[in-house]
Amino acid sequence: MDLIEKVKILNNQLRAKNFKKVIDGSKGILKKNPNNDYILNMVGMAYQGLAQHRNSIIYFKQAIKYAPNNIAAMNNQANSLKMLGDFESSKILYEQILRINPNYIKAYNNYANLKTTINDYDGAIELYKKALLLIKKNNEETSNLNSIGLLFSLAAAYQSINKILESKKIIKEILDIDSTHAGAHKLLSSIIKYSYEDKNSIEHLNKMEALNNDKDLIFEKKIDISFALGKSYEDLKDYEKAFRHLNEGNDLRFNKFGSNLENEKKIMQDIMKNFDDINYKEINKDVSSKKIIFICGMPRSGTTLTEQIISSHSDVYGAGELVYLQRVLKKNFFENSKMKKQNIIENQSLSKNIIYSEYMKYFDPYNFNENIITDKAPQNFRWIGFIKLFFPNSKILHCFRNPKDNCLSLFKNSFASPMMNWSNKMEDIANYYNLYTEMMKFWKSKIPDFIYNVEYENLVQNKDTEIKNILNFCELKWDEKCLNPNKNSKTPIRTVSVSQARQPIYRSSVNSSGNFDKYLEKMYSILK
Repeated sequence: MDLIEKVKILNNQLRAKNFKKVIDGSKGILKKNPNNDYILNMVGMAYQGLAQHRNSIIYFKQAIKYAPNNIAAMNNQANSLKMLGDFESSKILYEQILRINPNYIKAYNNYANLKTTINDYDGAIELYKKALLLIKKNNEETSNLNSIGLLFSLAAAYQSINKILESKKIIKEILDIDSTHAGAHKLLSSIIKYSYEDKNSIEHLNKMEALNNDKDLIFEKKIDISFALGKSYEDLKDYEKAFRHLNEGNDLRFNKFGSNLENEKKIMQDIMKNFDDINYKEINKDVSSKKIIFICGMPRSGTTLTEQIISSHSDVYGAGELVYLQRVLKKNFFENSKMKKQNIIENQSLSKNIIYSEYMKYFDPYNFNENIITDKAPQNFRWIGFIKLFFPNSKILHCFRNPKDNCLSLFKNSFASPMMNWSNKMEDIANYYNLYTEMMKFWKSKIPDFIYNVEYENLVQNKDTEIKNILNFCELKWDEKCLNPNKNSKTPIRTVSVSQARQPIYRSSVNSSGNFDKYLEKMYSILK
């Protein structure tokens, strides 16, 4: 078999996501042709597909060594660096690519995605628009089809910064090109309030129903449409149909992705076991003046609303939902999902606070002047003990709400992160909630004064008093802007809470679980 035929087979394997076969199949070629930049890039992409980004970078670097202007390999390397959190190196590579080839659309798209990660939405939108202009200029006949992915990213970016009219305009453009684009339908459904009096909303609902009834609709689209229809029928107070669609969406996700509940259980139990006799008084105080307000709790417990309130303050920068703390802690204290307690003890007494400095390093490419930063990753509740030891000048706001309402809200939403695969099944949602409850009781027994509890129901019913209490705990002076978080345009929202958090503080979601009681008895009965 000649080289061209072997490369064709490897390309097919890559497209089919048979990444290990690509790696194994490339070895023979690289033995004879170690400087084949095309194959080296392909192996890097296979490792990228396996989420082994450090390995992928080795091969991308080799490809670039033998072909310095291989912009595909450079683009792929930049993507892997971005996934590892090395934003500065990633940024440099994207800019280098665009100097070599100002028409390389993938670099515009990926660089824009990086800018959304560091909350530079104006910069991201500018890059998305440049890429769209290039597509139109270079390929007039197929420009519409080629631009859909970029248009969707642009619509989502506009929604994140509360430019809803612009977002709806772009969504319409997408659906004019491809009426089956389920992602666009789902995005639109999150913006629309469905009502029988609003003919446009009912017309959109009927289009989604027709799409849902298409037997040829692919799996990924079916999931998006199911959750979008669930939201639509809940707006219309048709809870039976809402449940049916939401249940279908969750079943589809569970059948495809399974659940990671057991892994999460092991991690939480391992943390509680190791932190049971930790010396909480031995704190590493090597920190700068930058203070983090960690906003945590169950997902869908009011963390986004709480961040929008706090980040409305003139002295606070809202960084959003970050993975940085988890990355730093897993790198330093875990091996094969097992915690290394000795590493904690050693780091407690070091003169240099490696954990704090590695975490803060992630903010280097961000553009803000505030000394107080919010990190709104709900599942940081697992790491509260680490925060106590290595972020001594930080504050922890623990958000919680009625367990039934919280679990219903999780059931109603589709989460892209594999970390959230426990939310694909109603029994697992309830069991995860019980684990969370057990863990929060543990932290409160060990470090009770370190945590401020933000009860969602109290926050929305007594907002003036509760917001004052939150600001006092965070040692922030009073700021009137915190009373109207819906007017907060400086903090982007990338989570599924975006539409709710952009509204004035409302009470309608309190005790909303009652509408679904008869459908979710199995889930509610497990809650302790």
